Amino acid sequence: MKPLELVGLAGVMAVFLGLVVLMSTREPLLALIGFGITFIVVLVVIAMLVLNIKPNDAEKTDIDEQDKGQKP
Repeated sequence: MKPLELVGLAGVMAVFLGLVVLMSTREPLLALIGFGITFIVVLVVIAMLVLNIKPNDAEKTDIDEQDKGQKP
């Protein structure tokens, strides 16, 4: 996954939770706090999961080809 996709996914989840808190409590500050905490936690969890994924042989070959093509 690209970094922008990770941030976008964390943002969508955080907005969802923020809206749920805002609609249930009608406290904008509490919704903002929930948004911020959720955004950070989801971003860290997704990043940790992505770090745990190991590339297969086809991905390793593709990475090697891209590295060779970028060197002058």
